[in-house]
This record gives sequence, structure tokens and C-alpha cells, in this order.
Amino acid sequence: MAKDNYADTLEALQIQLVETQAWAIEQEMKIVIVFEGRDAAGKDGAIKRMTEFMAPRQTRVVALPKPNDRELTQWYFQRYAAHLPAAGEVVFFNRSWYNRAGVEAVMGFCTPAQHERFLHDAPHFERMLTQSGAVLIKLWLDISQEEQSRRLDERTTHPLKRFKVSPLDAEAQKRWSDYSAARDQMLERTHFDYAPWTIVATDNKKKARLNIIRHVLHQLNCPGLEAKQPDPDIVFSADKAEGRLAK
Repeated sequence: MAKDNYADTLEALQIQLVETQAWAIEQEMKIVIVFEGRDAAGKDGAIKRMTEFMAPRQTRVVALPKPNDRELTQWYFQRYAAHLPAAGEVVFFNRSWYNRAGVEAVMGFCTPAQHERFLHDAPHFERMLTQSGAVLIKLWLDISQEEQSRRLDERTTHPLKRFKVSPLDAEAQKRWSDYSAARDQMLERTHFDYAPWTIVATDNKKKARLNIIRHVLHQLNCPGLEAKQPDPDIVFSADKAEGRLAK
């Protein structure tokens, strides 16, 4: 995508996002947007473009560190629930309670019993969340193994990406198949009409960002919305993902 065309399209979508948020604040909506995906799938970049011009007092990005000793003794969802939105707010989770379905399960940071308990409990937690009036948008950003490898290598040499480097980066490629299996199980067990998963193909970052914003705009459905529908080759429901996910 040409740079100028991307910038113009992004700005037009950001304007609609601002207008949509103004309407959502008036409607006292509670909006939760969950960004999940493998390392380097583009979560940070997409969230940055979405929040750039949004209302700072009504917009929060939550990226929690690993739990401390006290939090480890709490109900698993407790520390995430503390960050949920009040009326008129939108919260972006840059990784969420689904850490337990991915990183924790693959890396052995939780037991198999805890993993199974999570897969059983997450739909109930999300049903309560949506029944309380919250709008829940769950995004899985899907990236190919080759593109992930390229982006992870770039992180180690780019001086402005120093804080993106993680000790777990090396495991992302080594445990690729394990992460794929965990992803597939998560999507199968936690995709429901009231809390569906939407897949976003992110090998092309710019196209992915534009289509993520389009998807969110259409999910919120502000009156007068002018954004076109997201590209179905890039954004699609998890129940239509067979054969389309990176393996």
C-alpha cells in the first residue's frame, strides 16, 4: 500500500473513530477491546493508531505485567476485572485474561488443571460481562511463522525497538507448534455468539490496522457510519477460520 494512500485512509478512519467515541460517550457505552496474538503480530502498532486521537480521559490501554505473589492467590480474573470500563469508557487490553490460554499454558506458567479451568470459566466470565451491558470485541491477530521471525530479528537490531525485546521472543519460534495448538483450542472453546473471536491476518501491518479499525467501527455501529466493511480476506470470524490460520 502506497504510503500517502495509507496515511489518508488511516486519517479518515481515525476521524470516524473519534466521532464514534463521542457518540459512545453520550450513550454511556462500556467498550472492551481485547487484542491477542503471537509475539510481533502487531498488537502495539494497531492499538497506537486507534488510540492516537481518542479521548484521553475515557480511553485506557491495559498491558499488565506478570502477577505478583498476592495476585497469584486471587481469583484468576480478579486483576483484569479491576480494569474494566465504566460508562462512557473504552478499554484496550494489550493481552488479557487469555494469557492463560496461550503464554502461560505453553510456557508452563500454569498447571494443566488451571488451563482447563480457565477454558471452562472464560465463557462464563464473558457472559456476565456482556450481560452487564459491556460491548466485548475480541481480536486474534494472526501472523505467519516467516513474518514473525523477520519481525523478531528486526527488534534486536532496531534502536527504537529496544523495549519490544522480550526474553520470551526466542521461545516464540521454538514453540511455534505448541502455540498453534493452544490457539486452536482457545478459539474452539471460547468462541460464542455473545463473545465471538475475530481473526485478523497481520502479515501486512498497514492493511491489518486499517481493517481492524473498520471492524471495530462496524461493531460499534455509530449512526452515520461511512467506513466500508473490512476486507473478508483479512478479517473473518473464528468459525470460518479452518484452513486460514498460520500453522
